[in-house]
Amino acid sequence: MIIKFDDSNLCTLPNFKGGEKEFKANMFFDGTNRIFKGNLAPGASIGFHKHEGSCEMIFVLSGKGTLVEQSEDEASERQTHEVLAGDCLYCPEGHSHSLVNSSEDEDLVFYAAVPKQ
Repeated sequence: MIIKFDDSNLCTLPNFKGGEKEFKANMFFDGTNRIFKGNLAPGASIGFHKHEGSCEMIFVLSGKGTLVEQSEDEASERQTHEVLAGDCLYCPEGHSHSLVNSSEDEDLVFYAAVPKQ
């Protein structure tokens, strides 16, 4: 199967998972797995959320951002990491994360997969 994201409908999700501004995505969902091409404008974010029943993999295509993550031990401290084009981010089941576009002038564009949603 080939998924052509540029041919699919663009979803605009304001304050996605409690984030700032809008998250835009071309999404594919087969009832079990979600795969999408996402876009965060400068200053936009996906809110901090926990993956229960699924994990998430993100591959950054362009731009730069900040990953905020926390292990499944909610008493552990949140960690932040700069992310750039070419980086692959992984959030295991039971862990929490957020993604922020920390650029002032460039969109953060990425592919993501959330299996067994």
